Amino acid sequence: MSEISLVIAFIAGIVSFLSPCVLPIIPGFLAYLSGVSLEESKGRQRLVIFLNSVFFVLGFSTVFALLGVLLNTVLAGVAYEAQTWLARIGGVVIIAFGLYLTGLLKIDFLEREHKFRVTRKFKSRYVTSFVFGSAFAAGWTPCVGAALGAILGLAASNPGSAFSLLMSYSLGLGLPFLVVGLFASGAVGIINKYAKSLKYVNIIFGIVLIVLGVLVFTESLNRIANFELLNRFLLAT
Repeated sequence: MSEISLVIAFIAGIVSFLSPCVLPIIPGFLAYLSGVSLEESKGRQRLVIFLNSVFFVLGFSTVFALLGVLLNTVLAGVAYEAQTWLARIGGVVIIAFGLYLTGLLKIDFLEREHKFRVTRKFKSRYVTSFVFGSAFAAGWTPCVGAALGAILGLAASNPGSAFSLLMSYSLGLGLPFLVVGLFASGAVGIINKYAKSLKYVNIIFGIVLIVLGVLVFTESLNRIANFELLNRFLLAT
């Protein structure tokens, strides 16, 4: 698998975090899980929000890890001819999501929310945060769906790398959560300042996905990996 794929999966996680309908609500949401208001998020209370953020990230990372193992188990053993068709289908899916992010294509099912709802809190706030994180991963929202869907398409086209790709996506999505959890009150001002520019992040990443989808469809990602290895060899010598 090309390292470029892992980098793109990591960026996809960041793009999901920066989605215009996700980022603005995150500080308040993490504070809600922790039972602390943003105005109180100082000193020890800041640590409480951060620890709840950790368990929230662990929740969705666990779901993505299981999904990666499932894709690997189900698809890794298929015949070469079937893998070729998986690459083509995956490429088309990635291109479609890229066009959606750039605004050039409308996909109706991405406009609707499909998610599990957590209707109760547990005695332990950490357990509550973990369950909410799991529900966040299992759900499908218009903002997160396109980037995650593209990575799932990439994973399906290369099932042996599914676990690594989804873990890279989790890392890209999880690290910003932890940063905001650590600086919850201070993050609000920064988020409000740059909120209007977030749509351009989606457009740029959409273009990246279109290029990636073409490479996957034509099974050219391996050529890029070979080119990287050749460059390293030449530099080493």
